[in-house]
Amino acid sequence: MQKLQAYLKSDILSGLVVFLISVPLCLGIALASGAPLFSGMISGIIGGIVVGSISKSPLSVSGPAAGLTAIVLSGISTIGSFEGFLLAGILAGIFQVILGIVKAGTIGYYFPSNVINGMLTAIGIIIILKQLPHLFGYDAESLSDGTLSPNESHITATIEQVLNGIQPGIVITSIVSLLVMVLWDKYKPEKLKLVPGAGLAVLTGVLVNFIFIYTASKGLIIESTHLVNLPIPEDFASFLGQFATPDFSYIVNKDIWILALTIGVVASLETLLTIEATDKIDPEKRFTDSNRELLAQGTGNIISGLIGGIPITSVIVRSSANMNAGAKSKLSTIVHGILLLVGAMLIPAILNYIPLASLAVILVVTGYKLCKPSVFMSFFKMNKYRWFPFIATVVAIVFTDLLVGVAIGMAIAVGAILIGNLKNTYHLHQGQLEGVNMIRIELSQEVSFLNKAALTMTLDRLPNDCTVVIDATKTFYIDFDVLEMIREFEQIKAPTKNIKAVLTGFKEEYDVVNNDHIFYEEIPGLKKNAHKRTGMKATDVITNIKKGNKVNGKINFVN
Repeated sequence: MQKLQAYLKSDILSGLVVFLISVPLCLGIALASGAPLFSGMISGIIGGIVVGSISKSPLSVSGPAAGLTAIVLSGISTIGSFEGFLLAGILAGIFQVILGIVKAGTIGYYFPSNVINGMLTAIGIIIILKQLPHLFGYDAESLSDGTLSPNESHITATIEQVLNGIQPGIVITSIVSLLVMVLWDKYKPEKLKLVPGAGLAVLTGVLVNFIFIYTASKGLIIESTHLVNLPIPEDFASFLGQFATPDFSYIVNKDIWILALTIGVVASLETLLTIEATDKIDPEKRFTDSNRELLAQGTGNIISGLIGGIPITSVIVRSSANMNAGAKSKLSTIVHGILLLVGAMLIPAILNYIPLASLAVILVVTGYKLCKPSVFMSFFKMNKYRWFPFIATVVAIVFTDLLVGVAIGMAIAVGAILIGNLKNTYHLHQGQLEGVNMIRIELSQEVSFLNKAALTMTLDRLPNDCTVVIDATKTFYIDFDVLEMIREFEQIKAPTKNIKAVLTGFKEEYDVVNNDHIFYEEIPGLKKNAHKRTGMKATDVITNIKKGNKVNGKINFVN
């Protein structure tokens, strides 16, 4: 209790800052998702009050997320009813609660980072391309499914519609709002660092339109159809009338279940990744229980779906802003949710002055941060097994949909891992020791059945009359089939080609007999000449040979 009182001042201030950031994001993400704008406010309220109260994360903030916009937009279009879509959100929440109960909070660790980054990058590209028409005044949804069609005639028709719908006043508003947001984020004074650029972009858009109105610039005034349009409640009963309820008759629709599973998986992944990132930047280095977080998020999504809100996740933009504003506990998250509720009840008339173009600017900047060139460059600097799955995921999501794209990315990532694993079965060294042609095969840490073919071909291609050392010293696991093949080679195949097979480093559980101590004693002249030729004892020479080292420059045993 004393700790909460100590945190009270900083948490209330932080909650106010996050509230100012959340209002335009809640509205903008609802706009990008093709959902009623008020549904974005509902999600923000539930994410703040409900999820904030249940979650044990001290700094993360939940609400509608840009990462789900493509799924929500596609889902509403596929289902054909927003009320039907709400049911998918509820089912997704139930799925998350189950994940939390069965302790599946580690699920995020099973998705490779290049696929996750590819998903976020693709979402950024989709957000930008979906919002560009709004910057010019074309507010009709030109793309209905949240993906980009590769059909040339479709793209041409969309560009034509946008060009025909250009409105000068909206273009000016978009440019000014964008400049204010970008320049403020880059050059804002240290004393005003808590003032959000998104809030200033919205305020700028409102002021620019007021200037158009008061200067009677008829050709520039932004019409009400291009402004936020939240219902203005006359009393508390009419305020409650803005909430929507799900249509449970869609429960038999298979698309609902597919959509619910997609939302549940993606929302859970985004949440788990966010809380992991938030814990890393927490000055007090506190740890969040991922299973409790899934329970909190699931509960939030169930309630949000029941009253008309779009799906919720923990979001890094608001979470990092919360921390930067000086938040100490989850009280700041709850305060921001309460402020959103009060704002939705008391100031919708003020919010209705916000141009949709200003919200589009915020989303374009958000999308750019997800897919900026440095993201691509960081992956291109890595090997092909890292960047190829990343690029494949981006392209697949943009031109198909998120679930298919992630599945393709995962398949390619797994394939890349398998190929890399096949190529890293062993390290081969070759050299001469006392006139003996020696080949040393050092097995990698894990040798699975997938490595059997490569290792078999290598052993089959060994030249006659040589000595091969198969070294398992560094292994943690060798598949039974591989062990059987090695035994067969030593006992049957090697003698037919006059190959001496030396086995060393095999653990007792492998059921393979190490014969290195016998073999090295049989090397002609080794014991006799060891000290004379190298200044070392024979046992030391043997140890260095096993490691693949040169011995005093006298014994040539190199890679």
